[in-house]
Amino acid sequence: MAFTRRRLLTSAGAGGLAAAAGGGGFAIGRVTADDDGAPDAQAQVVAFHGEHQAGVATAAQDRLHFAAFDVEEGLRAGDLRDLLREWSGAAQRMTAGQLVGENAGGPLAPPTDTGEAVGLTPARLTVTFGVGPSLFDGRFGLAESRPEPLRDLPALPGDELDPDRSGGDMCVQACADDPQVAFHAVRNLARIGRGAVTVRWSQLGFGRTSSTSRAQATPRNLMGFKDGTRNLKAEDAKDLERHVWVAGDRPGEPAWLRGGTYLVARRIRMLIEVWDRASLGDQEQTIGRYKTSGAPIGGREEFDTPNLARLPADSHVRLASPSSNGAIKLLRRGYSFTDGLDDRLGQLDAGLFFLAFQRDPDAFVQVQRRLGSTDKLNEYIKHVGSGVWAIPPGARRGGWVGESLLATTR
Repeated sequence: MAFTRRRLLTSAGAGGLAAAAGGGGFAIGRVTADDDGAPDAQAQVVAFHGEHQAGVATAAQDRLHFAAFDVEEGLRAGDLRDLLREWSGAAQRMTAGQLVGENAGGPLAPPTDTGEAVGLTPARLTVTFGVGPSLFDGRFGLAESRPEPLRDLPALPGDELDPDRSGGDMCVQACADDPQVAFHAVRNLARIGRGAVTVRWSQLGFGRTSSTSRAQATPRNLMGFKDGTRNLKAEDAKDLERHVWVAGDRPGEPAWLRGGTYLVARRIRMLIEVWDRASLGDQEQTIGRYKTSGAPIGGREEFDTPNLARLPADSHVRLASPSSNGAIKLLRRGYSFTDGLDDRLGQLDAGLFFLAFQRDPDAFVQVQRRLGSTDKLNEYIKHVGSGVWAIPPGARRGGWVGESLLATTR
């Protein structure tokens, strides 16, 4: 019996709550809101099935748990198929606010669901799956299915990459408005995958640094500046078709990836202590925007079109603008992170976990080559982790993510 993650209404007047007999399960009656007036849990469900995977153009949630996985030695393509089928089923249940499964083994067996999300709402959880270039290296007979654009990113200016925070055969991106809900999703998928995959590295993120819908206000990053003002939005359907979704009508775009996209992840450490000693004027000249209003330098409002000729030649906004990069546009979906202090200097290990979706990873490479070479912001940041993955199309009802790639494997 599925258990919807809403607060347990224990008062006699709450109504609709009954303990299910046996197996430690529960059933929740239909209510329109919790006692404290919180929105109904059903309103916080993001559909798992669809043409595209959720978590790409979905309105960005507040929290992130990202994990990269490596496949264990000795597995075959059929094992990957079984894993993605089981992962998809678990993700569908979790995004609907349900337990991963029933405790069929009884009290003497480990519980099927780890339980830390019991009593929580679905929190707009999305779970997005990706496959990396290394999955097509010949171990699973998938070499001929590798999309031509899916290859390791080349060395880029300013890279100081840690191999222990880079790459991975597969990835899972869990986004939610509750950090425990996002953590619960990745934890349970890792547990389901035990024996088939191991976590290579992971990253927790808080405070989204981009808006992906016009209904969202522009957030601020850890440097205190509004981030993602001119980002692609879910409402920009034509731009998404041109710049994000794979249509299968270009060379190197296989049919199995139609409706999918590519994800580039970069762990960008901000040199917080150095930035905090910079003057306000220097910070604004570095970014190309006023810190308080978010308006481009020379403008008055945040969404004013930047006059690039009036911005410093090495400012971030000028160099990152589509008009400076052959009209390239990326769908950004980043999060702030802080992982305590580094081991050497006792400085904050904090910054931006940059996530960008695009129809071809080379779009990111072209922009980053320009930024990495001449952006004044490089004085205050370091790229320390990296990865690229193909994001398969969404799952049809009754299907699973990756079915178009692995359905016929053995």
